[in-house]
Amino acid sequence: MAFFSRFSNLQAFKQKLTNQKDGSFNYPEAFVLIITGIFSALYYEFNPSSMARLVIVVLPSIMILVYNYRRAPSFWTSNIVIILLATMIGLSQFCTVMALSLVMLIGFRVIVSESEDRLKLVSVAVITSLMFYYVSVTLNGRNTNCHEGFLAPTVLFVSICAILWQYWSIHRKYLSYFKTSTQARERLATMVSVINKLTRFVPPQIWQPIVKTDSPVIVANKRAKLTIMFSDIAGFTELSDSLSADNLADILNTYMHSMTLIANRHGAVLDKFIGDGMVCFFGEPNSRGARQDALDCVAMAVDMRREMRSLRQTWRLMGFEGLYVRIGISTGYCHVGNFGSSNRMSYTLIGKEANLASRLESAAGKSDIFISQATYDYICHDYDCEFAGTFSLKGFDDKVPAWQVLDPDVSQGEMSKWIDHTLPGFNLHLNFKDVKNYDYQEIKKRLNFALERLEKEQRSVLKQDSNLDEPKS
Repeated sequence: MAFFSRFSNLQAFKQKLTNQKDGSFNYPEAFVLIITGIFSALYYEFNPSSMARLVIVVLPSIMILVYNYRRAPSFWTSNIVIILLATMIGLSQFCTVMALSLVMLIGFRVIVSESEDRLKLVSVAVITSLMFYYVSVTLNGRNTNCHEGFLAPTVLFVSICAILWQYWSIHRKYLSYFKTSTQARERLATMVSVINKLTRFVPPQIWQPIVKTDSPVIVANKRAKLTIMFSDIAGFTELSDSLSADNLADILNTYMHSMTLIANRHGAVLDKFIGDGMVCFFGEPNSRGARQDALDCVAMAVDMRREMRSLRQTWRLMGFEGLYVRIGISTGYCHVGNFGSSNRMSYTLIGKEANLASRLESAAGKSDIFISQATYDYICHDYDCEFAGTFSLKGFDDKVPAWQVLDPDVSQGEMSKWIDHTLPGFNLHLNFKDVKNYDYQEIKKRLNFALERLEKEQRSVLKQDSNLDEPKS
């Protein structure tokens, strides 16, 4: 993994080199060509061939120096530089030291070029050098001698200097790029961390499309058929009067955490928390059809009611009694989307059906799930429901019929997975879904012990009652 990470960094660095526009000069080969042309003229005592070489090579090199200062490297400029280097190699009739010196420069330029351009540049270098070799042999014969004197060592020296300068320049740019990329990665990691924290305030169905597609966020909404659920904790207001703020916050956070996990598991959009209540809906932005959305919402509500039994048992052991969930569900058309301003907006819903779900939740009793007639029509074939009556709800002129969703486990009778019964001094909470195979014997042992104690206590109470009933002598 480290290798691939370095490789990707080098690829990015290479791309940066290609597009870089700093104040440095990116073609030191032009200096080598100018020096080579001038020293060749001196070496050959300004004969016609050396003067032609001076004009053909040095003048374009000077133009490259002037034109490419403060400009990014390009394929065509690299192509011209390689043509000039190959021309010099051909005109020198492949003088060994000079040819190897200039070939090193060509090789370096090919390496730092784009991969798709390398074959083109190599082909141009070979063809140009062969062509000008033929021209030189035709004009001058095979009498070029560059193995003696200062010309070959000078060209070799300036070529090595140019390559070393290029490597030093690349090293300096790489260090600068590495520092910049490290800072960018740190900023990116910070941004990702902040975004991960901010997404906790927004439903995943909302922020995920924005992150994936970078879609615009504007104040906009549409009319859609939704199934909406309102829920709260019955008895929470009364309990809050007798509890400290710390205990109250702990109970509320535990409840919200459990209910949020259930809502996410069923794919609900968790709109908001309202005190001890919460608002969820199905149908936007991802709908599985009106009927399936209603079924998913009721299934979520049933799971929340079951989870509340476990939470109630935990709280009861801590001394907090009488906490039940109550839920209202309705199905119908609402307006859903981004409401607010360009500076601050919220993804939520408004409409009569949302108000109906809220009113049904207020009318529901402890552990009741009240649903509207429209929701009942969608889910009645999958869930046992009983008519709860008609209610005069605030904001509705006519009485509204409501149905109560029965617990599927309770309606199964002997096959129920739950046993939950409470009396003064008696509390039984048994969830067969959570019972492990190796716990059955321990549960039976505890139940038998409790039964023996119950019978013993009952005999004691009956004996006391009989003694009170006997007449005194």
